[in-house]
Amino acid sequence: MPVVSKSAASETSFRIADQPIHVQAHSPVRGILLLVASTVFFAFCDVITKSLAATLPAVEIAWIRYTTFSCIVVPMILLTGDRTLFRSKRPGLQVLRSLGVIGSTLFFAQGLRFLPVAESTAIYFISPILIMAMSILFLGETVGWRRWLAALVGLSGVLVVIRPGTDAFQATALLPLLGATSWAAGAVVTRKMSGSDQPLTTLAYTAVLGCLGLSALLPFNWVAPTGREIGLGILMGLFFSIGQWLVVFAYRHGNASVIAPFSYVQLIWAGVLGYLAFSAFPDSWTIAGACIIAASGLYTAYRERVRLLQARGGA
Repeated sequence: MPVVSKSAASETSFRIADQPIHVQAHSPVRGILLLVASTVFFAFCDVITKSLAATLPAVEIAWIRYTTFSCIVVPMILLTGDRTLFRSKRPGLQVLRSLGVIGSTLFFAQGLRFLPVAESTAIYFISPILIMAMSILFLGETVGWRRWLAALVGLSGVLVVIRPGTDAFQATALLPLLGATSWAAGAVVTRKMSGSDQPLTTLAYTAVLGCLGLSALLPFNWVAPTGREIGLGILMGLFFSIGQWLVVFAYRHGNASVIAPFSYVQLIWAGVLGYLAFSAFPDSWTIAGACIIAASGLYTAYRERVRLLQARGGA
């Protein structure tokens, strides 16, 4: 998920996979529409992932996704003619970040094997709160009491969804939570290497390392896919790649603090597509928990915007 960074004058600074970029602001409305479009593709990607998870191991599903992603990202970098994009100034951190992102994909895919898309997505959206908490622990960032309170509210939303201690609780609900934690760890590592590499370099490392790393695990988790599963897997990877690029273009048109909160629209698509594909309508607990998590995330984004405006005013 995009995370707000610094901004100044006519430039808007934003992060794609927490990688800072400085671009000229254009049309926030266009940026919002592009981001909302990306959530549609990500939701379709999750629905396909759940369909494949019924018959294929999570490692194989993730391998198909990252192989397809690599086949798109690497040629695009080659077409730029800038081979330096394949070289990182901090390769160790790039590897750590990639491991976090790959782990996130594996946990989430495994969770979808047992949980509805809407429930998994709702739990996963706790990741911005986890990023904030980890940034305090590992980066020494300062967070005010309002954002701490928002974090506690977000965690309560997760508890509403998974309902520990009740008959409705499933241990598998912890899988998307682990996925969100893994993603947050990767995001914090990326903040650590802030400004070191270009966004395309980060995307290339994630795609290629994901493909290579999962290829090493593939022989131990291989199930011969059918033609239908291969087709769905390629479509999944294509939707994932399109979603990533739509996010990139979205943040070329406005401030991240304005655009980022609209990523929560994905909760709606997850519920609708999950129902259409699997006849699984979110129960009242999932809807209530998702609303609490979204409200917490939106308030956190608002406080981040206030903090940035205050910092800019004092600069």
